[in-house]
Parts: sequence; C-alpha cells; structure tokens
Amino acid sequence: MTKKTAILLFNLGGPDNLDAVKPFLFNLFNDRAIINLPQPFRYFLAKFISARRNKKAQEIYKQIGGKSPIFELTFAQSESLEKELSFHSFYGDFKVFIAMRYWNPRLKETAKKILDYKPTQIILLPLYPQFSSSTTDSSIKEFHENFPDKTIPVKTICCYPIDENFIAAHFNLIAQKLLKFPQYKINEMRLLFSAHGLPQKLIDAGDPYVFQVKKSTQKIVEKLQEKYGEIDFSICYQSKVGPLKWTSPSFEQELHRAILDKKIPVIIPIAFTGEHSETLVELDIEYKEMAHKLKARDYIRIPALNSDIFYIKSLSEICLKISAESEENIFCGKNKNRICPKNFKFCPNQNHSKT
Repeated sequence: MTKKTAILLFNLGGPDNLDAVKPFLFNLFNDRAIINLPQPFRYFLAKFISARRNKKAQEIYKQIGGKSPIFELTFAQSESLEKELSFHSFYGDFKVFIAMRYWNPRLKETAKKILDYKPTQIILLPLYPQFSSSTTDSSIKEFHENFPDKTIPVKTICCYPIDENFIAAHFNLIAQKLLKFPQYKINEMRLLFSAHGLPQKLIDAGDPYVFQVKKSTQKIVEKLQEKYGEIDFSICYQSKVGPLKWTSPSFEQELHRAILDKKIPVIIPIAFTGEHSETLVELDIEYKEMAHKLKARDYIRIPALNSDIFYIKSLSEICLKISAESEENIFCGKNKNRICPKNFKFCPNQNHSKT
C-alpha cells in the first residue's frame, strides 16, 4: 500500500474582512497560551480586550486592504510545498493542509479534510521557524486535544531555526535586496533582525524562542560575512502590547540607535515567514515614517520568506526526512536531537544530543 502523508501547516491566521477583526482578537486572547487565566475569567477578559482594541485594529487592517493577507500567502506556500513534494513519489503521496490558530480555516474544519484523505501518517509543520509555547506549542496542543482519530501516527516538527535552506532563503533575499542599493557600502548599514516580542516572564520561565531567534540570526550573519565581510547587526523585538516587560531591545530603540549612529537600517523579519500586519503596517508604514522623521539616509526592508524557493525547499526536505522515520517523534528540523540547552524546559523535544 502506498504511504499517504498528510502535512498540516500551522499558522496564526488573520481576519479576512473588517467584521472579522473583533472575533479574531477574541480567539487570540482567549488562548491560555496568550492569557494564562482559568475560565471563565479568561473568556470575559478576552471579550473586554477584543472590544477595546477592535477599532484600532480595524484601522490597521484598513491600511492593507481591509484584511490580513496571511491566508492567501499560506495557501500559496502549501501549494508550492505540495508541488515540490510531488517530485519525490519514492516517499509516497503527500497532501498539504492548513490550520489557522485564531481564524479560518480552523483545525476542526481541516481535520475533516485530513480524515477524508485517509493518511497513513500526519506531519505537523509550524510556519513558525523558532519554537515558542505561545505559538507552535499552542497549535500542537490544539491538534492533539481535538483531532478525532488517535490511531494515525503523528510526527511533529517543533522548529527549524538553523536549517541550512531556511538560512539560505534569508541570505538570498537579503543579497537580492542589497543589489538594488549599489550606492551604499555594507559598512554604512546596520541589519536589524526583527522578531515578534514576547513577555519576558515567558522567556525566563524556560521558553526557547529568544535563544532560537539568536541562533537563526547567528547563522545568517555568518553566511553574509562570507560574502560581505564584517556585518553590523542587532536583534530586536516588535509588537509589544500591555504593561508587562517584553523581550528587548525593542525595534523602536534599535531603529533610533542605528539612525543616531548614522547607519542605514536594513530590516529583516527573522521570525515572520509571511507578510502580515506586523510587516506591512508596523515595518513598512509606521516605522518607515519614524525613520524619515529621524532623518534616516534610507530605510531598507527585506521581504518575508513567503514562497521563496529555498524556504519551500527547506520545508520539503524536512518533511521528506521525517516521513521516512519509522517512529513517531518530535523533531528539530530534520533531526531527532533537540538544539535547545536543557534549561529551556518548554522545549517539547526531550531527545538531547549525545555529542
């Protein structure tokens, strides 16, 4: 019998019209991984926050056509991945599905399609390269709590922050963009690797997200230095909400610092694999306006990965390697052994390297 592998892509999701903004926000804040309160307190707080933020969030989405582009971009990624996998029939048949965490298509809807496909195994593949309990782990838990058929073998990819093709995708997008600015030398630039921020208490409790963002950045910088020589760069975090202390430094701080140092900021969305409001509004509109007000010489933004050929190759090779494994497991990219040190207790992969 031919092996049939269902690959389930996890992504955040986003409102597909302005009326969807409020329920999208409610779904987000009603997730225990986002607000760690018991019910019904979390429910009522999510209702309050989503109502309070609805108007402001709608104004954000109005700037990019009245909706998030995340579904269309994720669908394009799924089609590209399925096409790439179709060239490897030796491994069996592959079909790629999408489940959004906070908007459509939700897991329950996608689960029915997976069951209709009758797979012999399922691979859970997050579109979050760096693991966090607030993103990847939340989606994985939702799957295991709600997927109706517990007999189908499930293999989980928890992260792939240093996969060689993932790194190559970022490197090539940066190199291609810099070719459009021949008037600047590399030592006139500062690369700002921007990731979505998290409450610092989550990191302190053992979430490996910041550690993995640093590992991704380190690998990309090493590859850039082979081509350009010494690279001036920093890692920063955006999209802070609420009064809690968040991961630092903030994007705003690093943008100010770069301009004060007479550097041209080059923005790299290191943890975003598709364009959405944080890139298209925060980075492309709000912070670009700030940079111009601060008299920046220029403002260069590298695209998110979207359906970049190297990124799709990264996902494809990971899936092919995992599909051939004989046992269910949690994998860091293509590998069984985790990349996180033992102190990151939120890491779901318990297989430590012996090297």
